[in-house]
Amino acid sequence: MSLPAPRTCVVVDIHVLVAAVSGGASPFESWPSPPPVSDNPAADCVGVLNDAVEFHLCLSRHILEHVIRVLVDPDGFGWELDAAEEYVHVLTEIAGQGPCGVREPTEEVMSSEDWEDNKILALALECDASLIVIDDEAGLLALCPWRGIPIIATREFVNRVDAMRRSHRRR
Repeated sequence: MSLPAPRTCVVVDIHVLVAAVSGGASPFESWPSPPPVSDNPAADCVGVLNDAVEFHLCLSRHILEHVIRVLVDPDGFGWELDAAEEYVHVLTEIAGQGPCGVREPTEEVMSSEDWEDNKILALALECDASLIVIDDEAGLLALCPWRGIPIIATREFVNRVDAMRRSHRRR
């Protein structure tokens, strides 16, 4: 009898959460379980975290507020506030499936020149994340690994999870 795989806290940057619902395929109302590998790696990433099989999402109020701000910005995506708040509610439920949840970092981090990146790093430190998944490859990827935490792009994360699951099914 094999033991279940340990579940790991994962922090994703704001770009991943926005691209998951603004990048075409895979609207958040219908993420399948387990998620396929699609043309929207950010949506696939959030779908993997929604599964909560191997990984758990860790969020902060700052991230959730920023997601709403970006989605409703009339110069950006122009979403209605109710729709953006519904999405944030879904994200909060996904994070609530595991031990990570929604947390507030207690330690300030100044490892990046980008203030938003530092917020992501502080959250990773707070929840003892095993992984940071990003969509903005230019910034945080240069810090990889940060304090021993790997930082990978959404497509790489989704491809590795898919390969891991396929390998496990063959056994």
